[in-house]
Amino acid sequence: MNRRTFLQQAAAVASAPLATTLQGAEAATRVIDTHTHFYDPTREGGVPWPDKGSQLFRPVYPKDWLVVAAPLGVKETVVVEASKWLEDNQWILDLAAKEKSIVGFVGHLLPHEVDFPKHLKRFAANPIFKGIRVAGADFLDNADKTEFLAGIKLMADMGLELDVNGPPTLHAPAVKLARYYPTLRMVINHVGSAGDPRKLSDAWRSGMKELGKLPNVFCKVSALIEQTEESSKKWGSAPRDTDYYKPTLDHCWECFGEDRLVYGSNWPVAEKGGTYADQFKIVSEYFASKGREASEKYFWKNSKAAYRW
Repeated sequence: MNRRTFLQQAAAVASAPLATTLQGAEAATRVIDTHTHFYDPTREGGVPWPDKGSQLFRPVYPKDWLVVAAPLGVKETVVVEASKWLEDNQWILDLAAKEKSIVGFVGHLLPHEVDFPKHLKRFAANPIFKGIRVAGADFLDNADKTEFLAGIKLMADMGLELDVNGPPTLHAPAVKLARYYPTLRMVINHVGSAGDPRKLSDAWRSGMKELGKLPNVFCKVSALIEQTEESSKKWGSAPRDTDYYKPTLDHCWECFGEDRLVYGSNWPVAEKGGTYADQFKIVSEYFASKGREASEKYFWKNSKAAYRW
């Protein structure tokens, strides 16, 4: 997305009445977006992600997010790491000191590394630092290691949380870890990487069911629109109809219930599927259909339990 297109979309969202944007769904009294990414490729040294040439390769700050989120009543966020560089944890914490919209930060550290305890204690001294995210092979290849488990125990003892991001192959080790450390709060990212709602796998269904049985595991209903097949073929082309996503949403609801589902946009990556307003409309309509209290829990109350912002 070029700058002109971005500004045009932002202007359209800003000018649209909230009731029209949500097509009749009553908004929650408060919304915490628990999954945004902020970065700046123009800073000295650049960034490790996104790749140059990507439509995401541009400075992305809270002010840019607020342009598309604030008109919908979303003005607070938990930022999730977008970099494996150690000092980028501090970069976000420094940003949070100036940006009051940031109520929490999920950083990047590897629990099995020798210096993990030192780095964890350093960043956790800042109350904005809420935990870390593990993903892919970093989690799958190390989940049974003594060093990894010791790092996770330290996190649990410090009252920090663990975000888990990746395909259904990560569900089994996540279940094992959550059982082993019942005081550890775990947040499964992006509906457990469900994929397209029309092609949900048995592995995903069974994995989410097992995760949902554990009271210390939450599920982040995020990245819905960018997981569609349409989005993989053409940028911003995900279906806008809420019913399209019901197979994914219904299973998450059945597994985790109204107390352990939390809202996250995955912005700006969500632009792969559509606008911020597109993804917000879908989850707003779905959770409004579950009743006012369910909507309140999804949009902010459950995230307070998960992240302790």
